[in-house]
Amino acid sequence: MISNQILQNTIDGLKAIARVDFCVMDVDGKDVASTIDMSSCSKAAVEFAVSPADSQEIQGYQYFKIFDEQQLEYVLVIAGTGEDVYTIGKMVAFQIQNLLVAYKERFDKDNFIKNLLLDNLLLVDIYSRSKKLHIQADVPRVVMIVESANGKDNNALELSRGYFGVNSRDFVTAVDENNVIVVKELAEGDLGREIEKAARGLENCLQKEGIKDIRIAYGTVVHEIKEVSRSYKEAKMALDVGKIFFDERDIIAYSELGIGRLIYQLPIPLCKMFIREIFGGKSPDEFDEETLTTIHKFFENSLNVSETSRQLFIHRNTLVYRLDKLQKSTGLDLRVFEDAITFKIALMVVKYMKYMETFEY
Repeated sequence: MISNQILQNTIDGLKAIARVDFCVMDVDGKDVASTIDMSSCSKAAVEFAVSPADSQEIQGYQYFKIFDEQQLEYVLVIAGTGEDVYTIGKMVAFQIQNLLVAYKERFDKDNFIKNLLLDNLLLVDIYSRSKKLHIQADVPRVVMIVESANGKDNNALELSRGYFGVNSRDFVTAVDENNVIVVKELAEGDLGREIEKAARGLENCLQKEGIKDIRIAYGTVVHEIKEVSRSYKEAKMALDVGKIFFDERDIIAYSELGIGRLIYQLPIPLCKMFIREIFGGKSPDEFDEETLTTIHKFFENSLNVSETSRQLFIHRNTLVYRLDKLQKSTGLDLRVFEDAITFKIALMVVKYMKYMETFEY
């Protein structure tokens, strides 16, 4: 799709050469680009657009049709009549038609979706191009990111396209060499279940083809096409945060990240300051394996002493002894909700710091 500015620059240049005024109108008779006001020709242009003729002379103006793959795209109006004007008009129509072909590749569906994901489009362009490409703007969609161990060395992109089908209203693309991105259109109803089903089905499909260590992350559901980039950013964060705090899961949603989403956005110096203020010179991951197992199991059971001791196969008093010992060394009593929250966050912060150190080096 050619922008109005490119059309304007084109006919300005052609006027300088041919010394004839032009106007390019859409099929509704609206001025798209012009070298002189020809609004009086609007009604005639609309009537000409529905006529079978490819060119026509009407009241001192020459009209030409410009097609985009056999679909009428513009009406070219030239001030003047005669054989010379007709010849110029045919040349200008031919030039604009070639511009349509040249620019079509830039604005096909795949490129449109890529630019949409990366926030490279103005709001007005999003809606005009989606209309041009026959992409519905107001349906629920979600963005999923698929990552696998081999990255660019596998054919995950083509397999994913095959899974969703080339003629579906879902879009499968890639903006880098590592991940596959799926913009999935959803039916009204239980959207969460539909997303989970699609993600699990895609994972199974890729695994059957020998692709290993697949991780799929997805953002929240958006209902306007302009918000697709937000779902993409959420999916990216879900993929990263999931590796840190939900490494045992292969499918993770942005809505499930919880406090991990906040910790992920903290600067490392602030994290170090927090750990130092809470634990002094120690780090909560320096405890022995028995203590760490006790802590994690205690959190898993929502600070329930009886259930935790039962699952650890220890006496209740033994668990109380371990918690008392931990309180003496850290100043935090995990049986107190506020202290438990502080300790839990500290464990997550340490895990985040370790991941970032590994990532950097």
